[in-house]
Formats: sequence, C-alpha cells, structure tokens
Amino acid sequence: MTDASFLDAGPDTPLTLKAEDEADLKIIAALAQDAILPANEISYDPRKRQLALLINRFRWEDVDAARREGRPFERVRALLVLGDVLRVQSDGVDRDADTVLELLTIGWQAGQDGTGRLLLEFAGDGTLAADVECINIDLRDVTKPYIAPSGKAPHHPE
Repeated sequence: MTDASFLDAGPDTPLTLKAEDEADLKIIAALAQDAILPANEISYDPRKRQLALLINRFRWEDVDAARREGRPFERVRALLVLGDVLRVQSDGVDRDADTVLELLTIGWQAGQDGTGRLLLEFAGDGTLAADVECINIDLRDVTKPYIAPSGKAPHHPE
C-alpha cells in the first residue's frame, strides 16, 4: 500500500485538515507557510475560545503540478482556526487595516498535560502567541484557487 498524495483528491478539491498533535501541526504549518492576510482579518473570540485568520494561502501542494504543466502558481482563501484558546498575546503585529502580514510558520511550545503555546510568526518579527489547552487547529480552503498575483512561488534562502 502506498501513501495518499494531494493529487488523489483532485486539483479542484478544497483542502480541509485538522491538527491535534505536533505531527499534524507540522503539516498545517507547511501548507500555511507564506500565507498573506490583512491584519484586520484576524479575529479572537474569547467566549468561543477561538482565534481565526482568513488567509490567502499559497498552494504548496500544487507547485510541482503547476511547474510540470507550465501553468501559473495559485493561492486560495482559507480559514485557519485555532480552538481551545485560553489567551492571545501580540508582539509586533500592527492590527491596522492597511497592514499586510505574511505568515512564516506556526510553532509549538509544549506545556504540562497537553497544554501549550502556539506561536504564529510573521515576517518582520511579529508574533501572535495563543495559550491553548491542546493542539486543535483547522485549515479549510473557502474559495476556488486563483492565480498568485506575483506569479512566483515564495522563496526562502537557505
């Protein structure tokens, strides 16, 4: 038996993933890497214990196919929702409506008994820290893919 691949779902199937442990988190972090969003698309609801971000996700899972087929790279609007959030802190994240953020990674600092802190790190040294009861993250595409405005895949020097 072979592992499933992204292509098994078909090119137009929206991505819907859930992270409940560190291994799952690494997958969601990789797929959300280089997402861009206006700062005003971040919402924290303490009653629901939920931090939500409406992101423009680069479709990393489609890069090889786009190169092979000679077509443009794509982005898609997606919801990144952190559940079981106890508290959110912001460091260097300007919440002004004109501020555009680029998500670099989502990190995890384990606490006691499954609790911990999720760190959403943005370009320019901004960080959102969410103290959580456990890892409980959903990533769900909510629109059809569209051509990435830059026409390029994000690049990170090694």
